Amino acid sequence: MNSLILRTTGRAILPLALLFSIYVLFRGHNEPGGGFIGGLIAAAGLAVYALPRGRSALVRLIRVWPKALIGGGLALGLLSGLPALLLNSPYLTHQWTFPGGLAVGTALVFDVGVYLTVVGAVLTFLLPYLEE
Repeated sequence: MNSLILRTTGRAILPLALLFSIYVLFRGHNEPGGGFIGGLIAAAGLAVYALPRGRSALVRLIRVWPKALIGGGLALGLLSGLPALLLNSPYLTHQWTFPGGLAVGTALVFDVGVYLTVVGAVLTFLLPYLEE
C-alpha cells in the first residue's frame, strides 16, 4: 500500500501513539487502562507506520523480533509474582513501595509485561500481511 497520505500521517501518528500508550500504561495501575490497552495503542501506531512502508521497515523500527517481545512480556508477568512468594503471600499478590510518595509496585512490572506481550502478539499477527 503506497499511499502518500498514510505514509505522511503514519510518521506523525507513531510518536503520539507511543507516548499516549506509555501514559495509559502508567495510569493503569490506579485508573482504567494499563498494559493491555497501552499495548493495543502502541501496536496500532506501529501498524499505521508500517502499512505503507512494509515489513522490513517495521522490523528495522522495532529492532526486536515480535515473538521475543511476547516472551519477554510473559517472563516479566511471571516474575512480577515472585516477590509475593518470597514474602509468604499468595503468588501475584502485588507488593508496593512509596519512594517520594509515588506508589510503585509489582503491578507495574506485570502491566509492562502485558504491554510487551500485546505489542508482540499484534505485530506477530500483522507481519505476514505486510507487503515488501
